[in-house]
Amino acid sequence: MQNFKAYILIFLLIPFSIFAEDGSKLWLRFPNAKNGISADKIISKGNNPTLEIAKKELMNHWKGQALELRTDKSLKHLKDGYTIKSIQNRLVISAEKEIGLLYGVYHLLRLQETKSSTSNLNITEKPSYDVRILNHWDNLDGTIERGYAGYSLWKWEDLPNKISPRYEEYARANASIGINATVLNNVNASPKILSKDYLEKVKVLADIFRPYGIKVYLSVNFSSPKVLGGLENSDPLNKDVQKWWKNKANEIYKIIPDFGGFLVKANSEGQPGPQDYGRTHADGANMMGDVLKPNGGIVMWRAFVYSPSKEDRAKQAYLEFVPLDGKFKDNVIVQIKNGPVDFQPREAFNPLFGALKKTPEMVEFQITQEYLGFSNHLVYLAPLFKETLDSDTYSDGKGSTIAKITDGTLRPAKLTAISAVANIGEDKNWTGHHFAQANWYAFGRLAWNHSLSSEQIADEWIKMTFTYNQEFVKPVKEMMLSSRETAVDYMMPLGLHHIFASGHHYGPEPWGDYKGGRPDWSPVYYHQANEKGLGFDRTKSGSNAVSQYFPPLDNIYGNIKTTPENLILWFHHVPWDYKMKDGKTLWEELSYKYDTGVKNVRDYQKTWDVLQKFVDEDRFKSVQSRLKIQAKDAVWWKDACLLYFQQFSKMPIPYDIERPVHELEDLKKIKLNMGHHN
Repeated sequence: MQNFKAYILIFLLIPFSIFAEDGSKLWLRFPNAKNGISADKIISKGNNPTLEIAKKELMNHWKGQALELRTDKSLKHLKDGYTIKSIQNRLVISAEKEIGLLYGVYHLLRLQETKSSTSNLNITEKPSYDVRILNHWDNLDGTIERGYAGYSLWKWEDLPNKISPRYEEYARANASIGINATVLNNVNASPKILSKDYLEKVKVLADIFRPYGIKVYLSVNFSSPKVLGGLENSDPLNKDVQKWWKNKANEIYKIIPDFGGFLVKANSEGQPGPQDYGRTHADGANMMGDVLKPNGGIVMWRAFVYSPSKEDRAKQAYLEFVPLDGKFKDNVIVQIKNGPVDFQPREAFNPLFGALKKTPEMVEFQITQEYLGFSNHLVYLAPLFKETLDSDTYSDGKGSTIAKITDGTLRPAKLTAISAVANIGEDKNWTGHHFAQANWYAFGRLAWNHSLSSEQIADEWIKMTFTYNQEFVKPVKEMMLSSRETAVDYMMPLGLHHIFASGHHYGPEPWGDYKGGRPDWSPVYYHQANEKGLGFDRTKSGSNAVSQYFPPLDNIYGNIKTTPENLILWFHHVPWDYKMKDGKTLWEELSYKYDTGVKNVRDYQKTWDVLQKFVDEDRFKSVQSRLKIQAKDAVWWKDACLLYFQQFSKMPIPYDIERPVHELEDLKKIKLNMGHHN
């Protein structure tokens, strides 16, 4: 009898061990593919590491008909793309290069795992951008600036001798969504990354990534010639400095022949740059472009520049870069944040897009949730990415979207690129929050094809990451698709921005006024609340940032009546009793927005709890506990902002809204210590 009980106990435990998941497999779980197709059902010519990976993926996971993998030089126009065609009794994947075949294999596996049809296929895919790149803000000591999923994946201390299995897992995950480039280190770069010792470590990663089609890039410190090379200065017009960079580039290419190039943050937030020597951004970028050019390398020069200035911070990038239009070499591309301030929950799009008529431009997004509740909040970012890409700049007439400007459609470019700051760390589930994996996934999919909808991307990700059962997919998709707007509502609705606690940017601090410090680091600089109203006047009577937009946008944004209400406080200082389109006053609208944000997060909690039976216990509980934090944080935001702004509006919080549960004075005392997240 004892034995029988033991057997029952073992039997009861088995399902939990089978179904326990930690999120480490991301969207590449393949729960039903115990083993895939046999090797004799795969026809391919050649012996290439990338091709071998493609075949291995099929043998492990593909359960469909026989396949042929075929390289075809006539498909050059598809770049990294591929075709998948049903021909008689087999599927044929064709591409100019082996990496295209691997991308085609991942496409097929995605169709299989999302229960899409794999018969009668006639697919042609071509990437929207040439360079689809992650920017890691990882430091050489293993910390990550704005990283919320643990320490860095890159174990610099162990390299080059000890190799983590996660390096290849990382490359595979990126290849599966078409990401083909990575910047390994923080834009606030240490010159040490260019030392011989570190280049040997970088080589190991480059070698692992190469078969997955991923090129390595490095962030470089503009002062490297002085700091690392012992030169007198790092003036880009100094011949010795130019020679130092040339020698360094040659050294890099000897070690890593397919090295991608440099990412540069210069003359911003105290970083060194060409302006230290009275030179321009173009002087600095071109000097680097020249040394990389013989080996096909590129320079991504960030337009995120702002220094202490009386000018509206939202205007600075435009003011510095527009006068340099046409002065950059053809292997230099200007990397522009999606908005003119800094990765806010919602910003107007950056007016620099389209304004540089003769200079290639690329978007920089942020996948890591620096301003969106870190990895505690469920905020699906595809709608934010799409909002930017689909924004019409009117730079070349109606229909001049940021997507069309940056992908070479409107202005044929030698080089197109798109980037995002990664949210990846050493946590088992890679991104801290299981749902934050969707943002890495969404960026990859949109970099490959920016015409995909947020809904389609969410649908794919949910089915591959959890289950294709519609009882789960439908409510989770609704939650994801509304989550960005929900975060905007409980944090900074109607165009409010940058009212975060200083330094770590977690939580509200609308009262923050860092007297004696930089005014543009203070929340009060951005919301401008007073007895009259709320918001930053960027019209002609204010900072005139509206003048940086092409007609008709300058007039639309310059007029309070025609400004989209979700940006009204971005462009206008609005009276508290101003009547909004729905008849509410500004104060009422603001109050109801905060309340809606809180209610929605509580609805997410209910939605998730009902779905327990569809999810393994570990992931269910992890998401559940994060939603509890998000719900508390939403109330914190609502109370802090409404109680603080109420001091100026002197109006009651509408009585059908839940009463504040905090006292303003208590909220002002909260000081978080965010550890190494700074």
